[in-house]
Amino acid sequence: MVMATGIVSLAAHLLAYPGIARALLWLNIAIYGVLWLLTVWRLVRFPRRFFGDMVDHLRGPGFFTMVAGSGVLGSQFVVLMNNYHAGTVLWVLAVVLWIALTYAIFAAFTIKAHKPTLDQGISGGWLLAVVATQSIAVLSALLAAHADRPYKLELNFFALSMWLWGGMLYIWMMSLIFYRYTFFRFAPGDLAPPYWINMGAMAISTLAGSLLILNAPDAPFLLSLQPFLKGFTVFYWATGTWWIPMLVVLALWRYVAKRFPMKYDPLYWGAVFPLGMYAAGTHEMIGAMRVDFLGFLPRAFLYIALIAWAAAFAGLVLDLGHRLKDPTLER
Repeated sequence: MVMATGIVSLAAHLLAYPGIARALLWLNIAIYGVLWLLTVWRLVRFPRRFFGDMVDHLRGPGFFTMVAGSGVLGSQFVVLMNNYHAGTVLWVLAVVLWIALTYAIFAAFTIKAHKPTLDQGISGGWLLAVVATQSIAVLSALLAAHADRPYKLELNFFALSMWLWGGMLYIWMMSLIFYRYTFFRFAPGDLAPPYWINMGAMAISTLAGSLLILNAPDAPFLLSLQPFLKGFTVFYWATGTWWIPMLVVLALWRYVAKRFPMKYDPLYWGAVFPLGMYAAGTHEMIGAMRVDFLGFLPRAFLYIALIAWAAAFAGLVLDLGHRLKDPTLER
């Protein structure tokens, strides 16, 4: 929810809707605080279940939303408020969480005695590890643009390293996910909204690459890599774009052909985030690479993202209302 709200806010700012951008920023600060309170409360009250979820093959990757949410909110502070202190604090938090979660979760997956089969153990949610990595690359690049030397060079190099690692991680994970798509039985219930992160992970990689291109004049090593940066940024954008029709077809199959019930689920925020990120990433790529003929895409996807965000938020409010009326209501 923080990731989705944050990127829709940033996209609105980039496309000259400052009122929407500011309103979503303040709402996101509140959401972020509430979710951290609930997370800490759950950790204190139910530590066994908390850490059990962390090493679960399906639930564990969801913890990377803490990294990505922190990174996206930090980017909001930098871009919308020029608040580099808050952005730096959230950058430090995101980096610490990324290190802790990356090595805790994937080490646990490696050494577990009992592991699920591929079709039962992997989903699009695994790509949250990629999104988390790239969110740090984005925030690092944004902070580098306003940092003094020598931190400017160091932040840009760190952003470049995270950008490259996120791309490698996507290739590893996407290979497994695509294999699961095409060689195992696929039921409508298996096509959860986080599969949209197949596209969202590439969209945020496009955004990070575009920011590195824009930062190149201030970092000699980025300037020497410009052809590579531009090539891989288009590679990421093209891959993300390819996924959009595919995901629409699969959504139609799920909800229309198979009549899968559409009711609110927190996982739907995982479908809102990629739409907003595609708008923001494409907008920045247009500015970095002067591909103005793509100018119609960011605004179109911003409108779609705003509609999706409003629908998810309305679903959340209605769901909370029903739970308050009937505390025994089950999911």
